[in-house]
Formats: sequence, structure tokens, C-alpha cells
Amino acid sequence: MKLRDLALAGLSACLLVSLAPVAQAERVREIVAYDDVRIEVISEGRGPSVVLLPGRGRDSLDFDDFAAGIAKAGFRVLRPQPRGAGDSHGPMQNLTLHDFARDIAAVIRHDGGGPAVIVGHAFGNWVGRMTATDYPDLVRGVVIVAAAAKAYPAGFAGAKELSDAVKKAGDLTKPEAERLEALRMAFFAPGHDARVWLAGWHPEVDEAQFAAGRATKQSEWWPGGKAPLLDVQAELDPFKPRSMMNEIKEEFGARAEIVVIPNASHALIPEQPAAVTEAIVAWIGKLPTP
Repeated sequence: MKLRDLALAGLSACLLVSLAPVAQAERVREIVAYDDVRIEVISEGRGPSVVLLPGRGRDSLDFDDFAAGIAKAGFRVLRPQPRGAGDSHGPMQNLTLHDFARDIAAVIRHDGGGPAVIVGHAFGNWVGRMTATDYPDLVRGVVIVAAAAKAYPAGFAGAKELSDAVKKAGDLTKPEAERLEALRMAFFAPGHDARVWLAGWHPEVDEAQFAAGRATKQSEWWPGGKAPLLDVQAELDPFKPRSMMNEIKEEFGARAEIVVIPNASHALIPEQPAAVTEAIVAWIGKLPTP
């Protein structure tokens, strides 16, 4: 073989090696089915499992860039679509958080059994903590992203206003201007583009999740079993008054860690994806090897 041909062959081999990680990180969609439930899962990356759960009424497409960042850091990222979103289907009436936890457990088992770190945004952290409670062997830790306070402090006057803003933000029948006002008030810090959340809302999902939350006692999911907890807070989150920022640490001690992300509100992940990714990856690095 000529020297030029040898050089080209070597270059081709190098290209194949360099392209291999890209192929491994390719996103794949599949269905995890059990009983009368079908959960669509978007997966990417290789390494220890990290499961991303979106906030109430929203789908996991919120996490496209965020998931890519976690995968790039050396993890296998799983994004189950909630029942009623994407190609996920199942009963939507008379549910509790235990039903949603069962969906997540099925996804983790299907992918090899974990144990996985579950990252739950807002309502998603309720499901994450419920999963850690019901299926402790499948959960390595729970990351609580932009969680509301356990109970608002006495005299807190904004609860109804926030609740109304959440409903208006996801109400597709409302004028866009009204929805943007609600998104800016409840979800996004000043200067951040709230338009990114005009899409991605699923009213049927929101209704089912809201009902399931009300049908489950807070005491059942709040502790997150015995799993390690990372509470990633947004500095400007109206759902977490600063007077309540240490509540997780005060209740659970060494099992919990708190990180506060500046210049972000309740949406948090689309506002500060790099900072949230850095905090989560650093924390996972401290956990015992699965």
C-alpha cells in the first residue's frame, strides 16, 4: 500500500473513533409498556442514569438543551413523557402520585434497573420523591429543582396570585399577552424570554397531575424516602420565599444539600441551564458509586 493510502486509512480510522461518541449520544425514542400504560422515553448518552421530570402540565421537550449538557458530562439521560404528552398514554382519572411513580420505576427497570438520579422540576420533584419512597432500590438520589415551599409562611399574601398565574400561563384559550404576563410574573426573572414557555403545555396532563397531587398526602412523598436530596433553588422564585430557603436542610440535615442559582425564577432550567447542570453534575460526583 502506498504511503498516501496508508495516511488516508489512518485518517479514516481516526475519524471513526472521533465520531463514535457522537453516535453514542444520539437521541432515541422508545415505548416502555406495562399493564394499560405506555410511556414514551427519550434517551441519550452513556453512563450512570439520570431521569428528568418536567413541571406540572408540561412535557419533557423542555429539557432538550439541558439533557444534552447532562449527557455530555458522562451520563445516560432518560426523559419519560408524562401520561397524556407525546406518545405516552394511560389512565388519567383517579390517580395518585404513586401511579406516576410506578411509571418512572418501569422506565428505570426497562433501562437496566439503575439506580438512577431523578431530577424533578417543580411538580416533577413530587414524582421524583414519591418514586424514591416507593422504589428506594431504583433511586440513587433526588434533585429538587425550583420546588415550592412546604408551606407558605404566615401572612404570605401571594399564594392565590401565583396559583392564578400558573393556570393562566397554561390556558391555551387565553390571549398570548395575558399568558406572557402570567409567565413573567410566576416563572421568569426580569430580562429572560418567557416566550419559550408559550408552547409545551398540556391541559389534560395538568388536570390529571393536579388531581393526583391533591389525592396524595404531602407526608407520603415529601421525605423522598431515605435518598440523598439536592435542593436547587432559584434566587428569585416567588414560590420559595427566602425565609423558607433552608427548610429542606433543617428537616433532613446531612441528607440534604442546597444550591441557590442567581438571576433565575421558577422556570430556572431554561433561564440558567449551564449553572443548573454544573450544580447537579458536581453533586452527583459526591454520591456513592452505584
